[in-house]
Amino acid sequence: MKEKGLHPKNKFNKGYDFEKLIIDNPILKDFVFKNSYENLSIDFSNPDAVKELNKGLLFSFDKISVWDFPDENLCPPIPGRLDYIHHLADLLSSEEPIKILDIGTGATCIYPLLGVASFDWKFVATDIDLDSLDTAQDIIDDNNLDASIKLRQQFDENNILKGVLEEDDSFSAVMCNPPFYKSAEEARGANRRKTRNLGNNSVRNFAGNNNELWYVGGEKAFLHNYLYESSLFKDKSTWFTSLVSKKENVESLEKSSKKLGATAFKVIPMHQGNKVTRIVCWKY
Repeated sequence: MKEKGLHPKNKFNKGYDFEKLIIDNPILKDFVFKNSYENLSIDFSNPDAVKELNKGLLFSFDKISVWDFPDENLCPPIPGRLDYIHHLADLLSSEEPIKILDIGTGATCIYPLLGVASFDWKFVATDIDLDSLDTAQDIIDDNNLDASIKLRQQFDENNILKGVLEEDDSFSAVMCNPPFYKSAEEARGANRRKTRNLGNNSVRNFAGNNNELWYVGGEKAFLHNYLYESSLFKDKSTWFTSLVSKKENVESLEKSSKKLGATAFKVIPMHQGNKVTRIVCWKY
């Protein structure tokens, strides 16, 4: 199955080699079948199948062999997450060495894992949820990546950069995949719509705990808070970046960034299948 529109250097842009993925993750074999076109595939509405597929994709990297996390946490689609890493690599092509701050890394610790596996970058990763950090640390330990990935807890849900940055920090870029929804109710409504569109009841495929899915005021409030805090820590990172799902949020971000003294503002479009999103980048 070929993924549309991925970064040209994304190793999954020509599709999935299920036979190889089964070697990387033997459990995946239980979920692979020949579809009506005689091609190998899985049932993408089955959350267990999707999780094992993404494990296989991640295990295709030499440095990653263990990736265990609770079903209640979102299972990130590896090709799309890898695209963010590749676009960051393009943005930072003149920097060496590279150290990234990942805001809201979650239980899966996916961006640091992909950044280390693909480019041998160093990471500091933060989250507000202690259980997520415990799971992420287990993954780091199991893959012997403690020298490359360090975790920090954000103790104040009102802050994004405040409280986790240290005096001697210096990053090439900050990256972030912000919560999309304004409330748990809005997130549940979106979950129900996705379930209806698939024509089944596989709610777990769209799992996610509160801090992964929603933030008071939604994506726009989160992004503007992040933008404002970045202006307080201009010297801590060359670039500040974030995924932005709603294109209407980009214009207000750009206007606010100019008021706060940003000297550059870039929008990098990303496509995965029929999903269109973007990375917004600014610097001071």
